[in-house]
Amino acid sequence: MELTLRRVAKKATYTIGKLYINGEYFCDTVEDCDRGLSSDMPEEEIQKKKVYSQTAIPTGTYPITMNVVSPKYSKKLAYKWCGARLPRLLNIKAWSGVLIHAGNTAADSAGCILVGKNTEVGKVTNSMNTLKKLWPLLDAASKKGEKINITIK
Repeated sequence: MELTLRRVAKKATYTIGKLYINGEYFCDTVEDCDRGLSSDMPEEEIQKKKVYSQTAIPTGTYPITMNVVSPKYSKKLAYKWCGARLPRLLNIKAWSGVLIHAGNTAADSAGCILVGKNTEVGKVTNSMNTLKKLWPLLDAASKKGEKINITIK
């Protein structure tokens, strides 16, 4: 399964994107500020430009696993339905624990990708419902042994 995240509005404090699954539009996203980082950069350069919990991950292609329970979200009742087993992006230079999850603004992100509908400036709405539609698609692909990748542009 191939996910593509096209960042379409890069603002000072947030980034709005469009998420596609196998080439078809699925939903909107919100992330932290895009600071022009790329997976092609050396890790040292990324770390110099990264502002902790306020920076979108570097552009590039990353594998996604559905096999890790989030310690943070396992304590939240809102994520009981999936056992806090959220989509986790792997192999990101200078980042760890990057998830796709629910939230509304970049303040809810800390480097993660939040899904929903961009119906208000700088945020997404209907986020948990969007995640509940995305999660089973990713989980089914994972259970079939299908590789899941996300390319961020």
